[in-house]
Amino acid sequence: MSKVIETKKAPGAIGPYSQGIDAGTLVFTSGQLPISMANGELESADIRQATRNSLENCKAILEAADSSLDKVVKTTVFLTDLADFGAMNEVYATFFPGNPPARSCVQVAALPKGAKVEIEVIASK
Repeated sequence: MSKVIETKKAPGAIGPYSQGIDAGTLVFTSGQLPISMANGELESADIRQATRNSLENCKAILEAADSSLDKVVKTTVFLTDLADFGAMNEVYATFFPGNPPARSCVQVAALPKGAKVEIEVIASK
């Protein structure tokens, strides 16, 4: 049985989907845009801050499901420009300093709201 995860500490869904799903032993987040919860603004200029915002949003959803970033087993990173990979990777590494999860990173033509990055994660509980 799965349970919808909702938290005010991460951006609300902008369509017919949930912020996250608790599937018992695993938690799945929807892709998180780099929206700052401090001001509600989308970070569209600085890929480092955008990556930080996206991962902070993933973290908030995981915590709402009684999980955490140290329990992440898989991430998917969507970038609109792979030239941003190095800068994204620098920030990403600070969120996963120990045993980093498996990861896919792909370049996409566009992301919602003109974002440069979107990140989704799967974590254990």
